Amino acid sequence: MIGPDHVRTMARYNAWQNENLYGAADTLDDAARRAERGAFFGSIEATLNHLLWGDRIWMSRFAGMPKPPGGIADSRTLTPDWATLRIERDRTDSQIIAWAAGLTETDLAGEHTWYSGAAGREVTKPLWLLVTHMFNHQTHHRGQVHAMLTAAGAKPGDTDLFMMPET
Repeated sequence: MIGPDHVRTMARYNAWQNENLYGAADTLDDAARRAERGAFFGSIEATLNHLLWGDRIWMSRFAGMPKPPGGIADSRTLTPDWATLRIERDRTDSQIIAWAAGLTETDLAGEHTWYSGAAGREVTKPLWLLVTHMFNHQTHHRGQVHAMLTAAGAKPGDTDLFMMPET
């Protein structure tokens, strides 16, 4: 089982890496960010929208934050433009960090039940497993975005966890 310190570290890592990838994506124009690149969600911007949607759906379950509209298929168009996506990403990262700051060992040891649209049924799992899944989902899709950015000529920075700044 993971502990609260791990969750806080991963919340910081998430924000750090989002800033890294969004900074690299800022060097591209809208057309390059929206270009079909063969990834599951198609483009850099669509994948980043999906990732924001995913974080918000999990935070709606974990912390009672508002549920994002639509389902997985709609997630690629969560925000109307790049500027809004960037603002909403920063806001959500701050919310994840604040939520992680208050998490306890007892919280993580408990179970969580929710209706999963992906599974089509109610699911109950240990919270620590679901939190691990959320961070794994982030890393998975950021890896896709990193590859698309690199192919588009952008240069994301370091992604190694041990290189994350202390503050």
